[in-house]
Amino acid sequence: MKITVIGAGAIGGNLAAKLSTAGHDVQVADARGPGAVRAEVLESGARATDLADAVQGRDVIVLAIPFGVAGKLADLFASVPAETVVIDTSNYYPGMLSEPIEAVDNGQVESVYTAELLGRPVVKAWNAALAETQRTKGIPAGTPGRLAIPVAGDFEEARKVAMSLVDDTGFDPYDTGTLADSWRQQPNSPAYCTELTLDELPAALAAADRVKDAAIRDSLPERIAALGANPTVDDVVEMNRAAHR
Repeated sequence: MKITVIGAGAIGGNLAAKLSTAGHDVQVADARGPGAVRAEVLESGARATDLADAVQGRDVIVLAIPFGVAGKLADLFASVPAETVVIDTSNYYPGMLSEPIEAVDNGQVESVYTAELLGRPVVKAWNAALAETQRTKGIPAGTPGRLAIPVAGDFEEARKVAMSLVDDTGFDPYDTGTLADSWRQQPNSPAYCTELTLDELPAALAAADRVKDAAIRDSLPERIAALGANPTVDDVVEMNRAAHR
């Protein structure tokens, strides 16, 4: 597929490299320009491009950008065909990674808010796994213990495309239904960054509690500090699991 990843940070860079390795035609765009794309992101064949040229003639566009800034891309997306699948990977951390957003604080689902900012539907994927999990723990389909990633969206065909790409990055995709239900994979639900298999994920999604999970999310600075210097990815995963015991 012809794929553009917008955002060349930890998540975007990882996805660009993995999707390129899987054989897709991948472009990477960053608001700071092509020079901001790290060399290692391009080693598998992905190409850096200008943001203005990144969205035309593509099958899929992956947004690996901070939560709440999608509105800045609305004009850019105005000419993108409706059949282009747009995937949102962002998460809302008020006061930490973004300013508080009243609509989301009052209950609007994160990716529903992003879709409104962008002016078009999105699919939610790759948000519920740590960047380091995505970089190091993807394994071939059928391998025992393969981790799962939830995928939500309002259109079945778009979800199927996103799920196929999740599989290509080394994880079992799990269809969680509509975007309105994607709050179950938001920070810090039981399904969020807890490294679950396809058998384990449904129960974690069902156990989500919007009020409790938001409180756990907001306690992240204190919980991270308690881990000490240089926590490993396994330390962070265990911290997330422990919050729901």
